[in-house]
Amino acid sequence: MKISKIRLRRLRVLEELGALELAWSPGDYLPVQIGGGSYVEIETDEGLKGIGPEIDERFLPTLEKLLVGKDPLQVEQLSAMLEYYLQFGTHYQHVAGVDIALWDIVGKAKNQPLYKLWGGKKDKIVPYAAMVLLSEPEERADMALKLKEEGWQAIKLRLHHESMKEDLRTVSCVREAVGDDMKIMADANQAQSKGSWQPGVRWDYKRAYETGLELQNLGCSWLEEPRPRYAFDELTKLGEALEIPIAGGENSSVLFEFEEMCKRNSYSILQPECLVLTGITETLKVGEIARQYNKQIVPHNGYVKLGLIAHMHMVASWSHAPYLELVNDPPIGAYQNFLAILNKPPAVDEEGYLALPKSPGLGVEINPEFIIED
Repeated sequence: MKISKIRLRRLRVLEELGALELAWSPGDYLPVQIGGGSYVEIETDEGLKGIGPEIDERFLPTLEKLLVGKDPLQVEQLSAMLEYYLQFGTHYQHVAGVDIALWDIVGKAKNQPLYKLWGGKKDKIVPYAAMVLLSEPEERADMALKLKEEGWQAIKLRLHHESMKEDLRTVSCVREAVGDDMKIMADANQAQSKGSWQPGVRWDYKRAYETGLELQNLGCSWLEEPRPRYAFDELTKLGEALEIPIAGGENSSVLFEFEEMCKRNSYSILQPECLVLTGITETLKVGEIARQYNKQIVPHNGYVKLGLIAHMHMVASWSHAPYLELVNDPPIGAYQNFLAILNKPPAVDEEGYLALPKSPGLGVEINPEFIIED
């Protein structure tokens, strides 16, 4: 079997729903549409097709030169070659989409869903609802209660108020609303920049420590990225001083950084993002790093389409992955709006679980209603 064609397929927008202001980057907005964007499709001479998240269109000529005629089942070698020869674009638009599409072909060729191909035993996983908006504490409490009533088992809050007092009031209001039956995670998003600049409110070590103390008293499951991206020593110190687990890693793009986090014991929970790394191949390696260092792994999801599906399969294959992140901030930011491009998209059931696709590969198809024909 050989790769015969690589192309970018565009998707039409059926509806504009609005935009959400990002809690972690005030003044920046996430536009939400039904449809739009694109996806990469790789075709083989035996008729198998693999799909993956969109890529930068400028990569297509080089990708065709490098991949056409190659065996798609040699995904490890092909991904390493692409990493060597291509200058990556921005996160979420580089060759990670190609790597995911190759794995989709591998699963289809082996006639197995990816999670089973990797030895996964879980056919359903627990997603947590990741908030986007900051909002007032009372509004977040109302939202959490509605989600709990729908069956959700966990929610992640954004802590980006100017004062620590208001951040903690948000968590306290949510805890009072949902009781002890719902898990609460807290995200400080203090690792957005490689350097000293940070969008929105900035935390120092004192605020991180004092917030962590209060969050553990409120029974929170973890505190995410409370200090800058490469403040490994401070993160280690913070983790040793607190009982609440410290989580992070969503912006790290190379395996070395995850090795360093683990060697220094900076995080208890690793949060790689396959579209920030170079796809499934590298993210699976982060999963093995986490296992070797006895860490949990909960992938970050910034792209709630085919990237999410890839992460679903990885979480289902990892015994040390307790949750899947799922952006869900209704009504505009409801996860169903992002997944509408799929035929029979995954849905959270009334007990708060997300069932894995049963078809081979990624196990999903793009709804042809959205595809703009060439």
